Amino acid sequence: MRRSTWRRRRGVLAAALFAAVSIPAVQAPAVQAPAGAPPKTGAVRTDTLWAQSLGVAKSLTVYLPPSYGSGTKRYPLLMYLHGRSGSERDWVTAGRLPQVMDSLIAAGLPEAIVAMPDGDDGWYTTWASLPDAACAADTVRKEPAATYCVPWPHYDDYVAHDLVSYMDRTYRTRATRESRAIAGLSMGGYGAITIALGYPERFAAAASHSGVLSPRLRIDAAPTDPARYGRTMSELGAGVRHLWPSLRAVFGADTIAWRARDPQVMAERLQARANTGGVRMPALRFDIGVNDTWAAQNRDFDAALTRLGVPHTYAEYPGAHTWEYWRAHLPESLRFLLGVVR
Repeated sequence: MRRSTWRRRRGVLAAALFAAVSIPAVQAPAVQAPAGAPPKTGAVRTDTLWAQSLGVAKSLTVYLPPSYGSGTKRYPLLMYLHGRSGSERDWVTAGRLPQVMDSLIAAGLPEAIVAMPDGDDGWYTTWASLPDAACAADTVRKEPAATYCVPWPHYDDYVAHDLVSYMDRTYRTRATRESRAIAGLSMGGYGAITIALGYPERFAAAASHSGVLSPRLRIDAAPTDPARYGRTMSELGAGVRHLWPSLRAVFGADTIAWRARDPQVMAERLQARANTGGVRMPALRFDIGVNDTWAAQNRDFDAALTRLGVPHTYAEYPGAHTWEYWRAHLPESLRFLLGVVR
């Protein structure tokens, strides 16, 4: 898969979509350590796993909690997904996730392992068509072709099956649905919500920061307008604005494919199954900055879940689509997930 096609002019897009990492980090909640006690910190490591669903080997960043190095204790597993034009290192380098986890654990929250996978620009879903995988001769990329050429783009299966299986056999996880949760930002927020809705037997909870959660919503559509969702490809393209080239490649070139990948539609279908007692709806939390491009989409998704009677937590805060916002609210999604898993 030619990620250079997805990420053309990556520097410009990154500047527009994600605030520079140089923004001063929001401090994790301060915790008073006992006198004379050294601070307890977790460990961060980088792994490589074979992703059968993608047909390639992928890098993976893993946070291990402070007590992992001693004893035989098993831990819940959280997954944190990066945004478009991001990487598996973003939550560590820009989000300061290890420091926040250490602080929350010191404050009394349960320990957990956190996996942060490389999702390319694949939107954490199965693509509507096969991409051009002949990218070995691409001279624009500064990484080995094998790390971004994906011949079979099943990114949801990659996370829900390949990554879960790898973590369960490699680390001391609690290998049950009740002990797994998933979260992400922007593209990763979309991925976290849709993967939890698509694989409810795998995840007990999902959280999204600034996610693209109603991709069919038309620009400036009134909340009560029955025609507020795009009915043509041109309307869909206008609604997702600068994301159109990326989403068209992934979601496909017809409205049926877009509808099938819409979080609202996925929630409706899962709720119908849950009402029969055959499956459980994951706990859901999502938030958005009031100045974010995708604020209207998050409000629409909130309204849709409310109409369906799906329990969820939704919040809006000051801020925009920036790392400053995501760092500030990362502790809230971690608290939420850690409060669900066991």
